[in-house]
Amino acid sequence: MKAITSTHKRTSRRWLVVNHLQTRFPWLLKLHEIIERERCSGSDALIACSALKHLYRQILLHGSTAVAPNICPHHISPSSPEVFFLYLLGDYDLIHQRMVARQGHYMKADMLRSQFDILEPPSDEENVLTLDIRRSLGEMVLEVEKHIESLKLKLEPLQQTENATFLG
Repeated sequence: MKAITSTHKRTSRRWLVVNHLQTRFPWLLKLHEIIERERCSGSDALIACSALKHLYRQILLHGSTAVAPNICPHHISPSSPEVFFLYLLGDYDLIHQRMVARQGHYMKADMLRSQFDILEPPSDEENVLTLDIRRSLGEMVLEVEKHIESLKLKLEPLQQTENATFLG
């Protein structure tokens, strides 16, 4: 009986992982389309979602290419430098305390453990700005604004080179 239970758990877990991606995939692709539209138009935009897994972030950046069967996700070209992730870093106890204190939110505090269990923290290669949530909202906003300005300064020479190459 133990082997059957163990096999059932593995099968169930595998089904949950596949089903989890299937339910999120259309939504992640839609967000990818929005990111690409805004990026191509030169607009500044902010999209908020919990992309807890590396694969989800890759889909946001690269669309369906990220899950193509013949492409290793770790060999996909890096994202456009103007697209970056904000990683809100906080420990379980602090986040749990904040969730318990809030009223009327659909995500209850008892769901937090599962979020921490599946979290794959972003790596430096994922173009991420880590924000410590112990800081005030104002401090974090200022850090994001500074990061955006520094990206714009870095991208300006690249865009001028691309335009000169295209025109020349």
